Amino acid sequence: MLLSASVLSPWAAGKNKETLNPAGMNEQKRAIHALNRLTFGPRPGDVQRVMATGVDRWIEQQLHPEKLDDSEIRARLASLPTLDMSTRELVENFPPQQVIKAIADGKQSLPSDPVVRAVYNAQLDRYQEKQERKQEAAAEADSKTDSATMSRPESEQDWAEADEKLQELSAMAPDQRFRAVLAMSFEDRRVLIRSLKNRADELTDGMTPRQRDTIKALNNPQQVVTDELLQGKVLRAVYSERQLEEVMTDFWLNHFNVFIGKGADRYELTSYERDVIRPHAFGKFQDLLVATAQSPAMLFYLDNWLSVGPNSDFANGISRRGGKFRQANRPFGQSKSKQSGLNENYGRELMELHTLGVNGGYKQKDVTEVARVFTGWTLKEPRQGGGFVFDERKHEPGNKIVLGHRIKPAGEKEGLEVLHILAHHPSTAQFICSKLAMRFVSDNPPPVLVERMAHTFLKKDGDIREVLKTMFDSPEFWAQDQYRAKVKTPFEFVVSSLRASGAEVSDAMPIVHQLQNMGMPLYGAQPPTGYSMKADAWVNSSALLGRMNFALALTAGKLKGIQVDVRQLFGSERSETPTDPEQALSFLERSLLADDVSTQTHDVISARLQDPTISRRKLDDPARPPNVAVIEGLLLGSPEFQRR
Repeated sequence: MLLSASVLSPWAAGKNKETLNPAGMNEQKRAIHALNRLTFGPRPGDVQRVMATGVDRWIEQQLHPEKLDDSEIRARLASLPTLDMSTRELVENFPPQQVIKAIADGKQSLPSDPVVRAVYNAQLDRYQEKQERKQEAAAEADSKTDSATMSRPESEQDWAEADEKLQELSAMAPDQRFRAVLAMSFEDRRVLIRSLKNRADELTDGMTPRQRDTIKALNNPQQVVTDELLQGKVLRAVYSERQLEEVMTDFWLNHFNVFIGKGADRYELTSYERDVIRPHAFGKFQDLLVATAQSPAMLFYLDNWLSVGPNSDFANGISRRGGKFRQANRPFGQSKSKQSGLNENYGRELMELHTLGVNGGYKQKDVTEVARVFTGWTLKEPRQGGGFVFDERKHEPGNKIVLGHRIKPAGEKEGLEVLHILAHHPSTAQFICSKLAMRFVSDNPPPVLVERMAHTFLKKDGDIREVLKTMFDSPEFWAQDQYRAKVKTPFEFVVSSLRASGAEVSDAMPIVHQLQNMGMPLYGAQPPTGYSMKADAWVNSSALLGRMNFALALTAGKLKGIQVDVRQLFGSERSETPTDPEQALSFLERSLLADDVSTQTHDVISARLQDPTISRRKLDDPARPPNVAVIEGLLLGSPEFQRR
């Protein structure tokens, strides 16, 4: 049931004429508010569980995630083995095109493991076929014929043969089927996989996660790495009991943004989130700052790995050889034309976006000096997925002046000194605390709250957990006008819908695709600023229509790999769903929104209850239960649910 924009006209502005104004933050509203701000939204029964624990005690538990049992999410993530691999292991097992080209050119050897070698051989066959087609295209006077050949779709005969082959393979035990697929010729396997399309799960049914990944990698190894990273983020947000940790990890990933579409970062982001961001989400800000500065993902994203001091030994040595920089150890995804030299990208974003803020008191001269400090912070064996290394030969010699501080020559320690200065600067405290308050409290956080948080930041040596405590203990956080006042980003909306509906997600990729359609692809913010947390970036008629249609598709069971049983929302109060649409609406308003529904929203939905697709009323069966899935979808798309 898709809706037109006209149906949403009462909600197009993102607000109701009647504004919700709770009489006070009683214990239930405090529980709802805490769940809406510290998690990705309450699940069925969460409000009651938090009230039973006590809101303040529950918040303290969330601030110490290591004490919370998260075995369920670990079990779910076990089906995504790449999430536990190092970047080097990802590159070795799921080779990028640059590695395949190096093997084809005789510059690198095939791996010894026969299963991994099968993936390489499949990519070599594809690479060689592509090269042959390029040669044929160059030789052809009319290139249209060749273009048609290159994009030839599978025929009905191919589909029929693939279906017959699938039936033959399905009769085999999973291990036997896995070996049979690996033994197929490149062309036969390609036709099989492409023809099956949405039936690929039948081919891998019963296989181990590693075997399934190998089968997928035969077609596109890089896609396996990115798909599992994307699915892992969705699953953690939906199912982790350590919800505040997930919210903070998402916050810091956005603050220290790295774009997945930039070459090597497709492989680096798995480790970046797991080893850099998540472990430091509640720790000292300086430790997080150092970890991001030395992260291969950040070094590559902002090009600091290329930065060479103009007066360094490396630059002088190159000059004597004719001014050409070596490109042999270029990471996969790096353009050949990229030239080394002093690069100011990281120095600028470090101060403007990571620490001081745009009005933090630095000047262009400071940007240049910071860039000189971080020359030599580079990558070791980048093509093999190597990590951070300091290369003294590329480091700019001499003193540097940063924000009035003289940085004496000390190699790598110069960078650590600058990071220390920035992490303890009053402007950094203000900027970081303002962004935290913007995420958890208001698009325009009260200055008095930010000042209080910044005082804690400086007093507690940048202890993020202590700053959060200050915020959660503040009257501003619990102010009545903050209740359901923050508009959810597309990611927050989609995940909160899954949690509120009690959805069972067996395949998270449809959710990934929905977020792309909503304009918020995961890890997909190309500029270093990341995604906006403010309502004005996400509230418009088109976006609201997209959210409503997502909610209706979710509750109607139209998203593959996601099951929603609306009956669980009626709880133990009823043994069956109501037969009266108005009664069903009343129950769902209570279950999904704790009755926090304005008269306007209730009336808009109530007016639609006579729609045959909802009422299901027939003259010969007046007691037929209404379509509660549609009612649930309309409530998930309501202005109240779109705010947290």
